[in-house]
Amino acid sequence: LTNTPHRFLVHREKTLKREVSPISKNPAAKMKYNPRVTSSRRKNRKAHFTASSSERRVIMSSPLSTDLRQKYNVRSMPIRKDDEVQIVRGTYKGREGKVVQVYRRKWVIHIERITREKVNGTTVNVGVQPSKVVITKLRLDKDRKSLLERKAKGRANADKEKGTKFTSEDVMQNVD
Repeated sequence: LTNTPHRFLVHREKTLKREVSPISKNPAAKMKYNPRVTSSRRKNRKAHFTASSSERRVIMSSPLSTDLRQKYNVRSMPIRKDDEVQIVRGTYKGREGKVVQVYRRKWVIHIERITREKVNGTTVNVGVQPSKVVITKLRLDKDRKSLLERKAKGRANADKEKGTKFTSEDVMQNVD
């Protein structure tokens, strides 16, 4: 290696770097379908941490229970105070309670009776991520009812269009 010219070594390093594709580093990499949505880690983190309160409301949605899902034909809803939820993941899995507070700044919800005692003796609510709970009973007002109707209507339209896939016979009929 001492007699090899420096120029050759630099060229060799460049070609070696080029051989490794970014996909092979991460076998779980998925194909990006929508060009308008970024997959950049930096941009996604910035969007997450600088999200406004109204954006956080939508992001902090929870899935509905199977009963509510069949009743309203809606999969998830933004969580709000006075909804009744059941925790499905984590230390408090299986516990149920009413939402006491939706703490958008910390991306968590507080549920009644899900508390812990601090060292000085005071009890504090434990924050639970909204994605780790299932809504078992909705607190309905007129705005929430209209949102449920709107989401169900959109879902019904999507179900109608689901069977309209092109087949190879359809394509071949138009070929001359």
